[in-house]
Amino acid sequence: MTLEIDIEAPWPESTDWEALAARAAGALSVVAPELAKECLSTSMIFTSDAEVQVLNAEWRGKDKPTNVLSFPMLAREDLLDLPDDGPPELLGDIALAYETCAREAMDKGIALADHASHLIIHGLLHLAGLDHEISEDDARQMEILEIKALALIGIADPYGDHHL
Repeated sequence: MTLEIDIEAPWPESTDWEALAARAAGALSVVAPELAKECLSTSMIFTSDAEVQVLNAEWRGKDKPTNVLSFPMLAREDLLDLPDDGPPELLGDIALAYETCAREAMDKGIALADHASHLIIHGLLHLAGLDHEISEDDARQMEILEIKALALIGIADPYGDHHL
């Protein structure tokens, strides 16, 4: 998968967010091989709470910021049916809100980079057609994939209650 990444203020320049996103996506492609297809591309923006709030209000009718938004372009069935070497396909768009992500990381006592990695993986799973809001089974499936991908890059289980 190709990532098109835009990093805006207030995300600190001291972290290589593009490398972090590539690492998270690479780990996820190991545990969710449907995302390893070279024909896929995803656009990702690291932006502010204010920008994410505008997007959330416009597209979801929720006038508040959130940590990550995902805008899928393919149905899960279509993603699964894509050939590995097919023509370019846009998987979707992801937006991460700095202030919310930083606050959540601080509240959890974890590094912002680790939390951002988790949210990128979470967002990519939404683009792949998985949704924790559908059922407990779907939520569990998504969490297991997140935990496995995070473990590949040395990040602990963010839920703290799963034994795989």
